Amino acid sequence: MKREIIDASQLELNENVVSIKRVTKVVKGGRNMRFTALVVVGDGNGHVGAGLGKATEIPEAIRKGKEDAMKKLINVKLDQNHSITHDITGKHTGASVLLKRAPEGTGIIAGGPARSVCELAGIQNIRTKSLGSSNKQNVVLATIDALSQLKSPEEVARLRGKTVEEILG
Repeated sequence: MKREIIDASQLELNENVVSIKRVTKVVKGGRNMRFTALVVVGDGNGHVGAGLGKATEIPEAIRKGKEDAMKKLINVKLDQNHSITHDITGKHTGASVLLKRAPEGTGIIAGGPARSVCELAGIQNIRTKSLGSSNKQNVVLATIDALSQLKSPEEVARLRGKTVEEILG
């Protein structure tokens, strides 16, 4: 799948730390402690990305995770109710996330990891269901996979050789 490159320097990005894990590596001299931080960044206007940072201190891990997320920004197609354009399922390893569009006033009905991705993407009305694995990293990446697959009605109409009115009914 072709990804368009988004310049993060022009965007006003917010960050949300989804999880921080302490990882231990047992070596000859004892145990090496490190931290991994899963960070989601977004501008609340259709751009969102997730990244993983690893370091010996928590703030450094968060900084690295934010930098990684800024490199992996995607563009999300939203409709006029600040919802997604159509229902879709995203998969990443063992986790699948079902995203369903919702009418105005529904709010974000989602679990923790999927909720942070939807909020930072600027989605205000959506229903989600996490299926399979509940691993936070996989759920975040499955949600981003689903959002990256979204197509606008204009794209679908162009692909099918029809008008937007014929597609929307």
